[in-house]
Amino acid sequence: MPWSNPSFLCLMNHLVVSTTSMPLVYFQISGRLFSDSGPRRSTRLAAEAGSNQNTSSTLVVGNGTNNSSKYLGGSKLSSMAIRSVTVRKGQSWANENYDEGIRNDAFDDSRANNTSSNCSSSLTGDSRSLETEVATIPVGVGGVIASPSCILSGALEILGLLRTLGEGYRLSCMYRCQDALDVYMKLPHKHYNTGWVLCQVGKAYVELVDYLEADRAFSLARRASPYSLEGLDVYSTVLYHLKEDMKLSYLAQELISTDRLAPQSWCAIGNCYSLQKDHETALKNFQRAVQLDSRFAYAHTLCGHEYVALEDFENGIKSYQSALRIDARHYNSWHGLGMVYLRQEKNEFSEHHFRMAFQINPCSSVIMSYLGTALHALKRNVEALEMMERAILADKKNPLPMYQKANILMSLESFDEALEVLEELREYAPRESSVYALMGKIYKRRNMHEKAMLHFGLALDLKPSATDVATIKAAIEKLHVPDELEDSL
Repeated sequence: MPWSNPSFLCLMNHLVVSTTSMPLVYFQISGRLFSDSGPRRSTRLAAEAGSNQNTSSTLVVGNGTNNSSKYLGGSKLSSMAIRSVTVRKGQSWANENYDEGIRNDAFDDSRANNTSSNCSSSLTGDSRSLETEVATIPVGVGGVIASPSCILSGALEILGLLRTLGEGYRLSCMYRCQDALDVYMKLPHKHYNTGWVLCQVGKAYVELVDYLEADRAFSLARRASPYSLEGLDVYSTVLYHLKEDMKLSYLAQELISTDRLAPQSWCAIGNCYSLQKDHETALKNFQRAVQLDSRFAYAHTLCGHEYVALEDFENGIKSYQSALRIDARHYNSWHGLGMVYLRQEKNEFSEHHFRMAFQINPCSSVIMSYLGTALHALKRNVEALEMMERAILADKKNPLPMYQKANILMSLESFDEALEVLEELREYAPRESSVYALMGKIYKRRNMHEKAMLHFGLALDLKPSATDVATIKAAIEKLHVPDELEDSL
């Protein structure tokens, strides 16, 4: 029978499943080597830097460089269904010879086993066998017999669609996000403008630390599938980094009204409180998400972030480890553990966990930066500089590796090279107090006290945190103290 053909069964068995993990954030530069920001959820040094971009565009950039008309506009979402195989109303084609006697085809177990083994073969098999099989099936739609060529064309179209979706998802799992976006852009409008695809596009932009485009993609996904909660925990983190407190609060209320027993809803509420620096309440909401779904790895990771923000490192480590027991490829938890050990000055452990995160996501500029920082703490400065160079090449808009590179060069007493890097960095981040503070330290080391005082003053004018203010004032007080004597104090 035609239904025993492996091509038909393979067509119905290939489905696309969507999962993803959450990225890291570029931390605000501080005089404490960024440790005050904690291991937040994505990979931008200053998420607000992205909000200064042009927001007048209403289209999502499909390939990262050019605006796309793929998003929802005049076109409506549509779907394609395969018609049931019939000859006449209420009668299947297998029983069309009813007047001559009922003949029911018995299912052959050996044929079924053979079909199951053949379903693992490639979807791009010889279309001739499919066409031959299709030609034997009389298909009627409204009393009109469909041609075998139409059936073959539809089947090949579905196979091509599944192949494109699978390729894009595969690239996303490998964190080759720009390549994944390029693949998704090849989809027809009616398939691109679906909730699942737009959600995958939004996650890819999050990994690329393009929060504005991620916001647009998730907003369109919400319009396409208003009752789907998949990926909305990631969307709440996007709004967290954009500091969109009103939109984040509205999203949390919408999710709770849709499904208050979904972990995504409580993650959104937790992000609301975390944005307001109410870490204890945020932790309670993340723990509620864990209670609702103990296998939700991202909720465990968010609990770890809040524990670290409260400086409860022991419970933070436990939360990260719980997330890794659920999903060993959840690189955010590897990164979080590395940050905890870096703050505890357990540099060997820190380097190990950052390297594990780097093996999972080798395209993250921030992971490279912190791996380089751990190597520098271990006095492996040559490896640290190489890693910083790789991080700069991976994302030239990320100022974090440039700052760390200048710090390493200063420790190697390559003051001129360090100043060159900081001058370039000042063009990217003109309001970062730690950049000017580090320049002041370099000028002090070179006994250029007037320039050192100037840059320390500029750092204070940018209103850094209270801890950084105390560090800068202490450096000013020791401005005329020789370095050798200062080290002994």
